[in-house]
Amino acid sequence: MHRKTSKALALGVAATVAIGTGFAQSQIQQSQTQLQSTQSDSGTQSRTRPRAPRIRPPAIPNLPRAGIAFGDPLQGLTADELADFTEGLEEFQSQDTAESGLGPIFNNVSCVICHASPAVGGVSANFVTRFGHSANRGFDPMTAAGGSLLQDKAIDPAALESIPRDANVTTRRITTPLFGAGLIEAIPDSTIMDNANARKPDGVSGKVSMVQDAATGQMRVGRFGWKAQQASLLTFAGDAYLNEMGITNRVFPTENAPNGNMTLLAKYDLVDDPEDQTDPASGKADIDHFADFMRLLAPPSLLALSDDAKAGAALFVTTGCQACHQAAMATGANPVAALDRKVVMLFSDLLLHDMGSLGDGIVQGSAGAREMRTSPLWGLRGRNAFLHDGRAVTVDAAIRMHDGEAAPARDRYVNRLSPALQRQLQAFLDSI
Repeated sequence: MHRKTSKALALGVAATVAIGTGFAQSQIQQSQTQLQSTQSDSGTQSRTRPRAPRIRPPAIPNLPRAGIAFGDPLQGLTADELADFTEGLEEFQSQDTAESGLGPIFNNVSCVICHASPAVGGVSANFVTRFGHSANRGFDPMTAAGGSLLQDKAIDPAALESIPRDANVTTRRITTPLFGAGLIEAIPDSTIMDNANARKPDGVSGKVSMVQDAATGQMRVGRFGWKAQQASLLTFAGDAYLNEMGITNRVFPTENAPNGNMTLLAKYDLVDDPEDQTDPASGKADIDHFADFMRLLAPPSLLALSDDAKAGAALFVTTGCQACHQAAMATGANPVAALDRKVVMLFSDLLLHDMGSLGDGIVQGSAGAREMRTSPLWGLRGRNAFLHDGRAVTVDAAIRMHDGEAAPARDRYVNRLSPALQRQLQAFLDSI
């Protein structure tokens, strides 16, 4: 066996042995199989002035830390990769202004504002709003009216967007944490497809989200976002830069018009497009730096399990949670050693599932109105709001609100587990 593969398996074995449950061995065997298989395996508009520099935060020294904490880089990075991470972190925290291309409509001025807790790359209390119109003929994202994403800020009040009167579907979404995103990106498409084909209990199915990756034009398996609507971190970064901050870039070069009003766009969008330009010295634009930071950001470490958490790990299996929240997958061959053939303890199958009443009503990419991506559970202890809209403020409440394909597992948790056993399951979730 390849030495890197053996090392990855050793790490995976150590992690799953720590979980101390019956599903540990099966997950490692599945990850080993995956690891072995992977071895073989525009019309822009001219503006009147150039883009001004972004506002950068003070430099943060790269201090050594014990273990892996929220916000740490992956272990085993080269000096160049660590420099890429540090530069990406700096850009991730930088603020845009109208002079640097912000807007004319946007949701915030910096990535870190929505990805700050419990460390840079995490979550926040901020929401975004999506809207559309649902009718018998299907779902209309109301693109011509600026949908389906509402930008709730503008560089001038005259350009502010509002939800159209004929929108009959609205939902709020919280941001997704980015810890370990590079490992998720490095999981082969075929592995996620295999998850969809695997037999599952309780009538759980799950489907692959197939999307056209805007950065490459290729059809890929989506894995990022509440609807698994993005396949790569570069596209994820470019989409957020345009839609959350109003910064056009080489992946998404066309500006959003306020509620589709091209007259307002012409009046208030005064910086040359694409606004995110490549730096000749580094050969990278801001979206490349954002992608570097996310790609090299470590997942949180598994905590040492208490006796209650070990018992809760077994309950995680017997209640059926693992049918969707699959404990482990494996990355494929990767030029970054820290991402190369690693066991990834993400607790997700990265598939779309029919969540019944827990769906958000928005059709996005290949995801239907009731379908949501299985949220990875690693780092759950670093969050204080759960589910796509943050409606649950405890893990217990989030489990009780599961529906659709997750209803049988939810019912076992609610009806068959005593309060003491429910607390054991929660203790396990607080440890991953």
